[in-house]
Amino acid sequence: MLFTPAIQLETPFILNGSGCIVSTREQNASPGPRFSLIRGRTACAWAVHEAVPKDVARQIDLLASREPPLRDFQDAPQHERTYLSLLGGTVESGPAFTFPERRPADLDIVAVEHVDQLTRHFRGWSAEELPICAPIVAIFDGADAVSVCFCARRSVAAAEAGLETADRFRGRGFGPRVTAAWASSINASGLLPVYSTSWNNNASLAVARKLGLEAKAVDWNVLPSAG
Repeated sequence: MLFTPAIQLETPFILNGSGCIVSTREQNASPGPRFSLIRGRTACAWAVHEAVPKDVARQIDLLASREPPLRDFQDAPQHERTYLSLLGGTVESGPAFTFPERRPADLDIVAVEHVDQLTRHFRGWSAEELPICAPIVAIFDGADAVSVCFCARRSVAAAEAGLETADRFRGRGFGPRVTAAWASSINASGLLPVYSTSWNNNASLAVARKLGLEAKAVDWNVLPSAG
């Protein structure tokens, strides 16, 4: 199952032999959404979670196969109300972008080599994660990374950016710079760099605008209700 034929990115989820979602692809994986619909200009792709009853999954598959390609990236799926009626839960949605041509190297951005370069300003990093999330590039304040971009997930064809900037270093334009440097590293490795976010993440959308990223698809997910 492909993200969209236009950008050749494998689904961000682990699928079972029947093409159902088992979990997300991140290092600290979650069960994932009950249903994911990814729409591009020319095609759509989708998957239902393995926990969804088979009769419901069949109804959703039929509806998803009838979804038209995107005309406007802000448009909701044609069968949005029926999906929610069948599944319940809440919606999380946002665009996925590709990067323009490679940019000149930013000499102030370097690779993270040791986990202790991350631990002052960021939580949750372990030494075991560094090779999994590589390349990890950062802007430093002294010996400590203050803005970092890394592989949030990766497939055989593409890698998706993860971006973090420490609170007191935000608003300085660091996010777009490290993201551009990460994308250059991914391009050099032969993979396609991809950047995705949600419609309500204004800071992340601003990074995409500053970099001139091109929207290629919209990921629309039905998540289980909290609690």
